[in-house]
Amino acid sequence: MDVTTVAEDLAVLHDGGRARRYDGLTPDTDYELDGIAIHTLPRPAGDLRCRFATVNDVHFGEVEAGRVDDSELGPIQRVEPGEPPYPETMNRGAVAEIAAIDPAAVIAKGDLTADGMDEEFAAFEACYGAAFGERLHVIRGNHDAYRGQSVHLGDRVVDLPGVRLALLDTVIPRETTGRITAEQLAWLDDVAAGADRPVMVMGHHQTWVGSVSGARPPDYFGINPDDSDALVALIARRPRVVAYAAGHTHRNRVRRVAASDGVPHIEVGCVKDFPGSWAEYRVYDGGITQVHHRISTLEALAWSERCRHLYQDFGIDYESYALGGLEDRCFTISIR
Repeated sequence: MDVTTVAEDLAVLHDGGRARRYDGLTPDTDYELDGIAIHTLPRPAGDLRCRFATVNDVHFGEVEAGRVDDSELGPIQRVEPGEPPYPETMNRGAVAEIAAIDPAAVIAKGDLTADGMDEEFAAFEACYGAAFGERLHVIRGNHDAYRGQSVHLGDRVVDLPGVRLALLDTVIPRETTGRITAEQLAWLDDVAAGADRPVMVMGHHQTWVGSVSGARPPDYFGINPDDSDALVALIARRPRVVAYAAGHTHRNRVRRVAASDGVPHIEVGCVKDFPGSWAEYRVYDGGITQVHHRISTLEALAWSERCRHLYQDFGIDYESYALGGLEDRCFTISIR
């Protein structure tokens, strides 16, 4: 039994391919649900200003989950004959659930496609653009620019009631790793300095926040150490910035960085396989709650259950890695 979601008023447990949802709960309260103890999140002070949603690593066009380069190690999951492509199954489920909360905005944080092909971008637009129209805001990921493509190039600001979203394009064309340029940092500094509300920064790649060994790998899988340090320093001097949120790693994780007053650096799991994640943000005057949702249509659960043990042949516990702890999925972002 996985406790996948605990919000101020909601808990969702998953027993394999079956979801058990409990609505109408009281904030900051102990409950026992199906024999499992949970404690609901406190409700931040003040009014609820808006809700918005994020997705990442949706991978339209992908046909094999768990494939690593040309290796036959796996397990590698594919749809059965007659089944729809799994990115369509997972993303249709995400869109239906997100639409149900009537979000002020939907942010897609990159890896919209498997290889940046025109038909893959078109499939993404048909799914998300048709559902959310002008509420949809997009930044690209590494998979969207492996051939040097420039679709969704650039940074942008999205102002919502109670929060400003600063979307950073962290992509290095033709590369897996990420970066933030000096020009982008200057832009972000201006965006934060001029904000009259809390600022959440979002990009595709996760930040480097140090290592036990002290090593600073220039080829780090996310944003390189120097650029990550520069972002941390900017956050430290701009208290309007309350979080940095990314995708890319296909895992749910939050790291709080002491050098910037404990501001969380967040990673949200992928849509396309286990656990099949999207994130809801509830913006209050006194804080912002992140509420992780596991896509729970019957078709999506059937597929994501098949993906619990991807990469097992490599000795990876993907189930624990991707799901993360409850504290990595559902928590409150403080207003500084």
